[in-house]
Amino acid sequence: MILPAAGSESVSDFQLEIRDTSNNLIQAFPVNDNEWCLYWNHSVTGIAVQDCYRIEKKQLLLSHSWQPDFAAGLGHVEGRGILSEHPEGGYLISEINEPVTNNALWLRVGSRSVSHTLVSGNRELNLSEIAAGQRLLLLLNTTP
Repeated sequence: MILPAAGSESVSDFQLEIRDTSNNLIQAFPVNDNEWCLYWNHSVTGIAVQDCYRIEKKQLLLSHSWQPDFAAGLGHVEGRGILSEHPEGGYLISEINEPVTNNALWLRVGSRSVSHTLVSGNRELNLSEIAAGQRLLLLLNTTP
């Protein structure tokens, strides 16, 4: 379910198509201002993580990641972005600028406690509420 938040409207140029393993469209998610994030809670430690993406010249790029702790599977790889302290605590890995192959990202959706949630502008879509345990494709549709 898409939950509009209070605030000003943003321009939606692109959409993420959320597809199942049979390539069936589950839902389209508008991408506002050419940016979106995946918010989620680490399945072991429960810490909140934010992985954010942007679109440049119709190419999806991993932009930055905020990780309150370097728990199992998290961390910084030398030469991949700039590591700094985040003003709200934890670590910010900025300027990753890594292209996402074919503008497509496969995700094994976590349980409700993991709460994989797409966020863009004033919209949110909690994937864990609609597809926990499923493998989904997040595909950028660059056709306006």
